[in-house]
Amino acid sequence: MRTQIWQVVVDSIFFKCDFLYKFSDTQTSFVKEVWVSFFLEGNVLSKGKIFVVGFGPGDREHITKRAVDALQQSNHIMGYKTYVDLIRHLVTAQTIVSTGMTEEVSRAQDAVKQAEAGNIVAVISSGDAGVYGMAGLVYEVLIEKGWTEATGIEVEVVPGISAINSCASLLGAPVMHDSCTISLSDHLTPWTVIEKRIEAAAMADFVIAFYNPKSGRRTRQIAEAQRILLKYRSPDTPVGLVKSAYRESQNIVLTNLAEMLDHDIGMLTTVVVGNSSTFFYDNKIITPRGYQRKYTLGDEKQVWKPHQRLKKEAEPWALDQETGEAQSGYEKIEAIKAGPNPKIEPLKEVSVTTVEPVPVVPTKLQQLPEKKSALEMARMALACISNEPVKTDFLVQQAIESIFEFAVSPGVANKIITPQQMKVLADVVGENGTLEYTPDHRFHVKIPTEAPEKIVEILRETGLYVLPMGDVLNIKACDFCYGEKAESIPYAEEIMDTLGGLKLPKELHVGFNGCGMACYRAVFDDIGIVYRKKKFDLFIGAKPVGRTAHAAQPVAEGLEPDELIPLLTKIVEEYKEHAHPNERFFKYFKRVKKIAHFTYQDMSCKIKVEEAPCGD
Repeated sequence: MRTQIWQVVVDSIFFKCDFLYKFSDTQTSFVKEVWVSFFLEGNVLSKGKIFVVGFGPGDREHITKRAVDALQQSNHIMGYKTYVDLIRHLVTAQTIVSTGMTEEVSRAQDAVKQAEAGNIVAVISSGDAGVYGMAGLVYEVLIEKGWTEATGIEVEVVPGISAINSCASLLGAPVMHDSCTISLSDHLTPWTVIEKRIEAAAMADFVIAFYNPKSGRRTRQIAEAQRILLKYRSPDTPVGLVKSAYRESQNIVLTNLAEMLDHDIGMLTTVVVGNSSTFFYDNKIITPRGYQRKYTLGDEKQVWKPHQRLKKEAEPWALDQETGEAQSGYEKIEAIKAGPNPKIEPLKEVSVTTVEPVPVVPTKLQQLPEKKSALEMARMALACISNEPVKTDFLVQQAIESIFEFAVSPGVANKIITPQQMKVLADVVGENGTLEYTPDHRFHVKIPTEAPEKIVEILRETGLYVLPMGDVLNIKACDFCYGEKAESIPYAEEIMDTLGGLKLPKELHVGFNGCGMACYRAVFDDIGIVYRKKKFDLFIGAKPVGRTAHAAQPVAEGLEPDELIPLLTKIVEEYKEHAHPNERFFKYFKRVKKIAHFTYQDMSCKIKVEEAPCGD
């Protein structure tokens, strides 16, 4: 298709250029072919491409050749900072963007944007990109933009070794039977859904690998997971904790379900919990391949010979291929294995619909059960565990809940909220929502709803500001005087109306002081504005935390009021257009060295820390 396009373009050029008429037909055809080839090889009109690369645990020996090739073909590399550092030595890209842990969506959006501009982009994930990685988010962003495989940019997902596999290899063989992976991060999945999945996996006796078990802010999830598992599994159930598999900081701990929280668990830890048959052996965790042994390891004489193990009577737990029902008669097998007993009459064959009585003997063998399907038996087992009535028909369907997240404030400078506003806000939040007061004098609200527009309308009717949350522009004014310097407040409100809630690469704070006292300390925000003598002083690029914290750089003094909004808009738009995902404003200013016509100056104060008297 691209070749045809460029053939049309070249034909048009030849038609317009009189000097080319002197060429013969053969010469003209040759020149046309050269031009078409040049345009194609020169990537004119070329589409970009996205590699979504899973690079496994991170060490060179466990990264596939295809993953390395994809990284080296890319001129943009994007990923979580820790992951970028692991593969930095393998890449030759001119642009490497590292972002924070919770910035996956913006990372995917920026990758699509760069690929649409014609770049070859590698979005990296540790382990496998399709297992809690970036593959799904990249496709979601593309789908929102109307992408199709036939007409859109090319996407290639490069597989890698997932954490459950790499960690299992270090622990021994814990994942030899049915297993599942569950992420304990409730950043994108409601905890109520995660709880159900843990409960179901525990009840079904899966080997479980917990990803993202704990972080600095999420500490209860792993404890709740342990509590649920202990309802169904022995406290002695083997557990393996693997941190940073195949990396320099690799650490392996073998413990059990009851004691696993006594050890260090973090975001880089994968927690592997065995099933009811998993055992320890010589510093290894082993899960047998089956629940019932069809032969006995170590015995000189096997109960079942190899060719006998495939017979129906050797697998009483299996489904009959004709009837679709589990075979009964497991007790009969046990009786045969125990050898002849003159006191026990031979058991008769049991039909599908009838049950033959058997003599009562001083063993557990009493009566053959009525034949039931595997599904019926599973439901009966569930009822015994939960003490709930057996459900004959059910369909599990987890509803996707829509969560509306926003901020509410009584005003830009006003911090007083009326009882009526509080009542309306409480009614809107209800029993299922959450309400959190933030340092920015606003409420952070999360509520399940399918009608966000109605919620906004109700709150705004009471005079409340309703604003987006997340990586947006926030403005806060005059913290202490309650806006008594009222002359300046309309300018702050105009800034809010013009730029408030604008989506940005990272949350940006604008501080507004209504007088020269600057008591709110606006100069410690990303952008600080001080109203003085009916004009404005402007400060940009503060770093409010850390050992190198500093106030914003003064860049303009005595701005006329009609100059303020256009200048702010230019600064913010430059930041929005050119900053990396998750890049804070002061880092962006330091990197690009110039915003609008303001040149960066290092405002940080390097602090020399004195050594302790003991030398430590």
